[in-house]
Amino acid sequence: MTTSTRNLLAAAGDALLEDRRPLTLDELSVLAAMPDRAVPALAALAHEVRLAWCGSEVEVEGILSAKTGGCPEDCHFCSQSAQFDSPVKATPFLDADEILKAAEETAALGASEFCIVLAVRGPNAIVMDQLVRLAPLVRERTGLNVAVSAGILTRVQAERLATAGVHRYNHNLETARSFFPKIVTTHSWAERFDTCTLVREVGMELCCGVLLGMGESDAQRIELIGELRDAEPAEVPINFLNPRPGTPLGDRPLVEPLEAIRWIALFRLGLPEVILRYAGGREVTLRELQSLGMTAGINALIVGNYLTTLGRDASDDLRMLEDLRMPIGALSRAI
Repeated sequence: MTTSTRNLLAAAGDALLEDRRPLTLDELSVLAAMPDRAVPALAALAHEVRLAWCGSEVEVEGILSAKTGGCPEDCHFCSQSAQFDSPVKATPFLDADEILKAAEETAALGASEFCIVLAVRGPNAIVMDQLVRLAPLVRERTGLNVAVSAGILTRVQAERLATAGVHRYNHNLETARSFFPKIVTTHSWAERFDTCTLVREVGMELCCGVLLGMGESDAQRIELIGELRDAEPAEVPINFLNPRPGTPLGDRPLVEPLEAIRWIALFRLGLPEVILRYAGGREVTLRELQSLGMTAGINALIVGNYLTTLGRDASDDLRMLEDLRMPIGALSRAI
């Protein structure tokens, strides 16, 4: 590693650890351009920043696709879109007993969060009634914090979910505003951002994730970090594209493992106070480097399966945390 690279890392460390100052987007851009040989050092700094800003605990979450497929939107990465000829077909909303059983299984793993996910543009009246009924049931039965992901919200809908006890609402920006029209055409980036704003205004925590590897540039990834700062999420899930058959992005290559570690670290350095969660695509992208991601800034993870793809066995993730001496706990955004 060259002297200039060491100096850049030292300056970033001073800003984040000594001055407690967020890096500018220009500073992050310089770090993003570092050579591959500097990535381990970048990851080590990100881990140090995670411990200093967020502590040592790791939050574990389970998610459940409560209404799968048949979505009218055309998100080009998603096999649940009705506009693409993918193997995923529409299924009805699961009944309450199935959802409660999944929540109980999640709680048994030591998780603190359970997310009910629906493949919809936004919830209609029937879906809203079901969510408002389910959220307190899951909380009372399992003790888990309840999260919901149900698309674009109105203010009234956001207020109803908050009143029902939904702890966190997931609504991903996915990618930078400048790249978004190449990925989705049936709704706008601004509509997503507006829902993110509503979530915080009504008192729920905002979970706002990203999906890397769709063809966006490094500059657009930096742009996205800036836009996430504006959205002020409590949690940012990091997803890597796992190309789905039948979708417009079905032939894209996977993100390279070292590149994935670089960008995990950069999202931590750019968003030092957030819960940064391992999410979809990590198994196929990082393979045996998943534990390295945990020491590159990650402090939360989804265990078990995802929405339409399989994750690795939850016991493997729990063993990884034990091996790394990372305690499991419930997190909220650091102040």
